[in-house]
Amino acid sequence: MDHVRLGRSGLKVSSIVLGCMSYGEPHRGPHEWTLPEEQARPFFEKAIEAGITTFDTADMYSDGTSEEITGRMLGELARRDEIEIATKVFFRTGAGANNEGLSRVHILDAIDQSLRRLGTDYVDLYQIHRWDDETPIEETMEALHDVVKSGKARYIGASSMWAWQFQKAQHVAETNGWTRFVSMQDQYNLLQREEEREMHKLTLDQGVGVLPWSPLARGRLTRPWGESTKRDGLDAVTKSMYGQAEAADRAIVDAVGRVADERGATRAQVALAWVRQQEAVTAPIVGATKPQHLDDAVASLEITLSAEELAALEAPYTPRLPEGF
Repeated sequence: MDHVRLGRSGLKVSSIVLGCMSYGEPHRGPHEWTLPEEQARPFFEKAIEAGITTFDTADMYSDGTSEEITGRMLGELARRDEIEIATKVFFRTGAGANNEGLSRVHILDAIDQSLRRLGTDYVDLYQIHRWDDETPIEETMEALHDVVKSGKARYIGASSMWAWQFQKAQHVAETNGWTRFVSMQDQYNLLQREEEREMHKLTLDQGVGVLPWSPLARGRLTRPWGESTKRDGLDAVTKSMYGQAEAADRAIVDAVGRVADERGATRAQVALAWVRQQEAVTAPIVGATKPQHLDDAVASLEITLSAEELAALEAPYTPRLPEGF
């Protein structure tokens, strides 16, 4: 598997990133469909065997147990200097008044707790999970700079916000000589392309890498229109998205099916190939709860869609509001 530079930074990541929200204790937190440790183990083994070296999690996934499982699995299966670990901070992680958000007190406490759960001295990429309206961005960026300078994180990134907010944070960091974000983790797939209008133009101009989450639209792009899975009924985030443009979305899903059939590929392979061929994208974050999920992700690396196929997949899209932040 190839490794690609994350924007203009010095950090290289694998062409597929394994999203570790899928792994955690099901009774801890809102994700009842997650896989506990022993069920998660084969996916880490398979990912490493396939050449995936970059793993993305967050402190709030399954009440911290995603970080714990990720840390134990990678500690057993890989050398620390041969993998890249990314995690995130923002959402509530405890009952205290300061156990959420992007205040200095929460960031400095959260990074220590994440490192403890992950069983490592540092993370390669520390990301703010969302924008915090209640904390001055100057306080947030200085705290993140201190995390980097302390050696607890090598790089910092952001996730799912308006382009003006992201640029404001970058400007504050640059003005004060603090560490700038090297990456943006946003929702981007054939059913949700609104990031193309502003955010991706900004990331391309500024040399920021893009690591899309939900590149398969929570699985909607992997199956015929109308089919559902267990996760659809359990995941509150999934139920809140992809309801704005039903006719257009159905046409896109049908187009993915046609291209896949003509190529003799799976729908997932085609949808992931489309994401990877977008200029702003560094590497998609792929979740896996079934063996074929990783098989499809790796196989998508061998697919280069033609101009005609790209046009067929993109033509039905209609404007809609951004979702997920």
